Amino acid sequence: MKRQDFYDGKSFDAYTYFGAHPQNGGIQFRTYAPQAQSICVIGEWNHWQEEPMDQDAQSGIWQLFSRDAQIGQMYKYVVYGANGRVEHCDPYGFGMELRPNFASIIRDINAFAFTDETWMKQRTRNFDQPMNIYEMHLGSWKKNEKDENGWFTYDAIASDLIACCKENHFTHVELMPLSEYPFDGSWGYQTTGYFSPTSRYGTATQLQSLVNRLHNAGIGAIIDFVPAHFATDSYGLKEFDGSQLYEYPTSDVGESEWGTCNFIYSRYEVRSFLQSAANYWLDKYHFDGIRMDAVSRLIYWMGDENRGFNPKAIDFLKQMNAGLHALHPSAMLIAEDSTAYPHVTKPVNEGGLGFDYKWDLGWMNDTLDYMMKTSDERKELSGKLTFSMYYFYNERYLLPLSHDEVVHGKRTIVDKIYGTYEKKFAQLRSLYLYMMMHPGKKLNFMGNEIAMFREWDEEKELDWFLLKYPMHDAFHHYFETLGKIYQSTLQLYEWDDDPRSFEWITINDKQNNVYGFQRLAGTLKPVAAFFNFSNKTQTIHTEDKWVLRLHTDWECFNGTTKEKKEKKSTDYFVLPPFSSIYVVME
Repeated sequence: MKRQDFYDGKSFDAYTYFGAHPQNGGIQFRTYAPQAQSICVIGEWNHWQEEPMDQDAQSGIWQLFSRDAQIGQMYKYVVYGANGRVEHCDPYGFGMELRPNFASIIRDINAFAFTDETWMKQRTRNFDQPMNIYEMHLGSWKKNEKDENGWFTYDAIASDLIACCKENHFTHVELMPLSEYPFDGSWGYQTTGYFSPTSRYGTATQLQSLVNRLHNAGIGAIIDFVPAHFATDSYGLKEFDGSQLYEYPTSDVGESEWGTCNFIYSRYEVRSFLQSAANYWLDKYHFDGIRMDAVSRLIYWMGDENRGFNPKAIDFLKQMNAGLHALHPSAMLIAEDSTAYPHVTKPVNEGGLGFDYKWDLGWMNDTLDYMMKTSDERKELSGKLTFSMYYFYNERYLLPLSHDEVVHGKRTIVDKIYGTYEKKFAQLRSLYLYMMMHPGKKLNFMGNEIAMFREWDEEKELDWFLLKYPMHDAFHHYFETLGKIYQSTLQLYEWDDDPRSFEWITINDKQNNVYGFQRLAGTLKPVAAFFNFSNKTQTIHTEDKWVLRLHTDWECFNGTTKEKKEKKSTDYFVLPPFSSIYVVME
């Protein structure tokens, strides 16, 4: 790291300098605390007795070299400042104790030997490739009966996770935040250790092993990153040197709606910290992408458009994204952004924010709202299904049915849908065909693939027992089949942000809740889908002849329609209530 780059907010490798690093037969400690009066290191090797650090001139950089400290040992910084004596974890520490304890742990993050060279060389940002993401919370996917907290380690869960992705045709796993955090109920979105993989599931080396194994199985790995705010615990970043070093000093913008501290982007050292944290996960763990949480909180003050733009934060986003792309040209940057701010996925040098994908939260809200309504109510709500078709090419979109949609009384995806148990499943199958046919990459939260009715709870594993019930097992079979079609059909992904990739076939039959559209790519013959979102049987006539490839009402999916072995082309189809079909041109 170049010191001047750090001070100028241009550093992306501050973690190579700050933190605790094995060096010359000992450990070199460095931290940045310009307003501290003095700082000491306490740890296992010195029996938690204070060893004073020296400040390098007036640089704000405090350092200590210890020949007694060893890899694997715990340590803390004791900071003396305006708040008196406060014990802190290392802001750049590479490991931490399990909550409620907070000592940092000396780790050698260069010890693991990756074997994913082929994957890394062939990796792309998937613009013209299928991308079907499995969003997951590691601690509640499956429970380990042998662990007192029920957790599997990063590497121990790898085999089952790979098998799940292969079975369901997921191309990538997105892991909810793994930076160390104190409160389980925050799911990792209230961070204390931005460079520390949470000790809930093991060590840095074990996480590196998980990513390595995913890559060698042909599966990508994305990590959630929280650049907007951090946890207020006294041992973390808050008032680290006795002053508001990382956070805004004013109360009106200093604290978020979640009771966390908002990062201050006008401080260049904070920019270097966040940029380096993002780069750290791509560099040292080989993650293939970063999903940045709450981007709206950076675009607008407190995420509120009425407060206006936050120009320093927007400038920071552009700088960070441009820098990460320069360092990792094949890594993806994904924005979780609910605003209408333009050009989120346009390159920075073309006037954009520099992300590769943006979550289409408008599509998610409109689609689920439509599915909650009765058949009669849907007649007046056709725009909920059709509006997204008029803007899908404005950005590179990702269609999310994420964890946010299955918690806090919102009900799960299947339970949101109007109707009886059987009718919910009939419509759920149509919903997922609509999702897979719609332009844009795909994301589903764990449990969606088995149609869970219980809302997600981070303390409980998924209801895998549901697969013993015919309706859930049949839906899982349908989900697998649909994933295979998506992953193997170029027309469904190659031109995702190209207006030529989409054409309506049936859009004017609103009173019958019938829709149809086709997807195209290059000179390939189109593929299409027809949807009956009504509670009555509908007959669809088309100008072209199509061959049926999938019917959501087939008996194998627990529907009522018998599958015919001989697939003949036809220009009309009969769709039972709430059913849909996928067809290819003759």
